Amino acid sequence: MSDSSRKVLVTGGAGFIGSHVADAYLARGDRVWVVDNLSSGKRENVPADATFIEMDIRDEGVRGLFRKVGFDLVNHHAAQIDVRVSVTDPQYDAQVNLLGLLNLLEGARETGTGRFVLVSSGGVVYGEPEERPTPETAPKLPLSPYGVTKLASEFYLNYYRAVHGMDYVALRYGNVFGPRQDPHGEAGVVAIFCNRLLSGTSFTVFGDGEQTRDYVFVRDVVGANMVVSDMVLPTGPEDPAPALPGLDAVAFNVGAGEGTSVNRLADILEDVSGSRPGRKHEEARPGELRHSTLDARRLRARGWACRWTLEEGLRETYEFIAKERETTR
Repeated sequence: MSDSSRKVLVTGGAGFIGSHVADAYLARGDRVWVVDNLSSGKRENVPADATFIEMDIRDEGVRGLFRKVGFDLVNHHAAQIDVRVSVTDPQYDAQVNLLGLLNLLEGARETGTGRFVLVSSGGVVYGEPEERPTPETAPKLPLSPYGVTKLASEFYLNYYRAVHGMDYVALRYGNVFGPRQDPHGEAGVVAIFCNRLLSGTSFTVFGDGEQTRDYVFVRDVVGANMVVSDMVLPTGPEDPAPALPGLDAVAFNVGAGEGTSVNRLADILEDVSGSRPGRKHEEARPGELRHSTLDARRLRARGWACRWTLEEGLRETYEFIAKERETTR
């Protein structure tokens, strides 16, 4: 790599989504550093050409790393992502998602980082929205501590932009699925169902199974990260994705724009696998959102698009998990 290569920090780069994003930056010719405490990420997910540092984003050493390297771009995927954990231990959720973020922001501010890409969540910051697909301008009414910390993260970045001139973009993800996924969070249902199919055990469906989510394939999410890492930010009404007021000015939904029910998801995976192990229903989980679908037109106006269908993504995910299970036997 040349000395002019962009220096990129990917936090959470040993995790499911972050490792794919790190791969993509390397493929572009960037130099990549990965910071991950391996609490949920896996060392084998880290790209071989990345510089890996096992560290918690709350550690003092993070600021020293910023001073040593001088990052051009930070892509922040490290987080406490489990809604259930946030409900049972909201203090821990806030420590990781807010204090960890502030540690990174101070490092970025002190060293003049060019752009900060924040992973937010379209699945939780809007709560139970009335408008679906839900645009970025919808009311922000999170119904879990996790959703509150994601929204607060955007407010912190808005402050750093207004007061310190920090350049940032927030990506509000739908329910991401794909290879390397662990069965955590709501999108983890894909990995859970794949493992059940491969084990020949029945699916567990909570409630009637008609609750819907906006499932988006990880390779499309990577594409969104690449777009916002390089794009000129919205400036006015002539822009293809014009500026919006407040937090929404630099926030972009990332989703397929279609709601898929748990029942439909199970149907497709059964077709992909050729197996039908049966289903059992349990009581609906309290506090679970009924429906969530995102309007990603603003990001599409910037040239991004979902290039994989739901069926294609589910097939690739199933085949990856099947191969991984086979090699670990």
